[in-house]
Amino acid sequence: MRDNPRVDARRQVTEGPAHKVLLEASPQADLLVVGALRRHGRFGLQLGRVSHAVLHHASCPVAVVPQRA
Repeated sequence: MRDNPRVDARRQVTEGPAHKVLLEASPQADLLVVGALRRHGRFGLQLGRVSHAVLHHASCPVAVVPQRA
C-alpha cells in the first residue's frame, strides 16, 4: 500500500456471511486481519463471532487489531 509499497495487500468485495467468506479465503492468504472491540469496564478485547471463528479455524495466521480509543 502507500505506506509500505513492498507489502502486497489486496482488497476484495465478496457477499456472504463474513466468517464463512474469510475462512474460505484463508488458505490463499498469508495473514487475515480482524478487529475487536474494547468495552469500558471490561478487561481485554471483546471478540465477536467473526473474530472468534477466524481465530479458531483459519488456515493462516490471524492478527486481531483493537479499535482505536
